[in-house]
Amino acid sequence: MKVSGFTFIRNGVLLGYPFVQSILSALPICDEFVVAVGQGDDNTLEVLRSIESPKLRIIETTWNEKMQDRGFVYAQQKMIAHYNCTGDWAFYLEGDEVLHEQELQTIYDSMLKHLDNPEVEALAFDYYHFFGTPSYITVGTAGYRQAPRIIRNTIRVFAPDGLFFVVMDKNKKGRYPRAAMSGAHIYHYGAVRSLSCMQEKMNRVSQYWGKQAAKFESYESQNDPFELRNFEGTHPEAIREWLETDAEKSFTPNPNHVPTPRQRRHRWRMRLENILGMDLSKKHFTLVK
Repeated sequence: MKVSGFTFIRNGVLLGYPFVQSILSALPICDEFVVAVGQGDDNTLEVLRSIESPKLRIIETTWNEKMQDRGFVYAQQKMIAHYNCTGDWAFYLEGDEVLHEQELQTIYDSMLKHLDNPEVEALAFDYYHFFGTPSYITVGTAGYRQAPRIIRNTIRVFAPDGLFFVVMDKNKKGRYPRAAMSGAHIYHYGAVRSLSCMQEKMNRVSQYWGKQAAKFESYESQNDPFELRNFEGTHPEAIREWLETDAEKSFTPNPNHVPTPRQRRHRWRMRLENILGMDLSKKHFTLVK
């Protein structure tokens, strides 16, 4: 079994992505790791070249600045890296996503278990979405609690978005992949970067959604405390130093937060989940049991 990791990145240093930590966390279970690195304004390329691993394969790219439709430029860069993978499985990690060393064997065993089962086209992960500081995770229904990150590399797959995959059974119609659960987690740290890096990110990426960058004043204004929970686990070894030096630490949930109409709807969805015993969050895969 051959496993290809892949990602894309641009201005990763400037925007506060722990992309090196992300790659290093996955290297032990990958035979190769493909990175599409866009021409940018910082030393991201040099930092990538400093990673001492024969598994790393860097592809230098140029982003289409005219592509401003719903973030599709992210999908383009994701596909450049994906389509250069040569493994049986292609393992996609975004630049702020990290694996825990205690779960690497579980992930590898899951890939091996389903290697010869064509009904399993992907492996999905449970998510820890950290928010504000590394001490909190967000568990609301607005986002995704699970997502496929490993995709079989022998099927016709398209990425209409940086987040998910679409399997093309026919040339004009696609569907979400059939996925088994990997039994492991993705640790997602994008919303704990420093306030200055978050503002810089918004300044630079809003254009790809055809929007003007909004002012990012605080994490408190971006989330409903009703959706936050204390994180009670341990962080991956690969990210711990970054959490000490680069992560935001000043966030405190606002007990007097007044929810927006949208947040009120999501509160009701979470209450409904408790009543029905169902998960009503977004799914970009069909579960294979």
